[in-house]
Amino acid sequence: MAIILCIETATTNCSVALAIDGEVKAIREENNQKYSHAEKLHIFIDEVINEANIDKTNLEAIAVSKGPGSYTGLRIGVSAAKGLCFALDIPLISTLTLEVLAQQVKCEDCFIIPLLDARRMEVYSAVFNAEKKQIKETKAEIIDENSFVEFLNEKKTIFIGDGSAKFEAICNHNDAEFYKITHPSSAEMASLAEAKYKIGDTESVAYFEPYYLKEFLLN
Repeated sequence: MAIILCIETATTNCSVALAIDGEVKAIREENNQKYSHAEKLHIFIDEVINEANIDKTNLEAIAVSKGPGSYTGLRIGVSAAKGLCFALDIPLISTLTLEVLAQQVKCEDCFIIPLLDARRMEVYSAVFNAEKKQIKETKAEIIDENSFVEFLNEKKTIFIGDGSAKFEAICNHNDAEFYKITHPSSAEMASLAEAKYKIGDTESVAYFEPYYLKEFLLN
């Protein structure tokens, strides 16, 4: 059984969860278009630890969503995670933001394509199957009405994330489905982090950097 603090700050959603053995015991999150991460993150960390009745020294790992996403949000989340790992001498676990987002979709036979807004008609994307295995690499791409047609022509394809509205506006394919859930949450990080903890899949606390994918643009 692992006690893991999960931090998700890659988008406007500032989200923190305390998970025990892969199950969320406490969660705090706030989706603020002005990015409340700097003001709220450490407050949320203290609140979930207190609600779960866990002493900070009992934490066994810190998990952080590594991107792609907001440059500022990622920096704040990763800095907090690394600081806690250094102070408590515990391992750092990273999860791909788009994989976290894909966990929110439940389907038996479909493709799942998380899309995060990357300004104008560009998105961060990846493709997952119904078992949540990634089958196309994470990339930044400019979308048009023919984007993802190779998946749409094969079976139902579910789009999720704050970038999906861009594609919904130009997509006319009958097998496209758009989820209204738009932001990744630390709730879906719990099982991913637990699985990585069990096999020792951790990061170097000293050298780990967020997965920006694109050069810095001011949020």
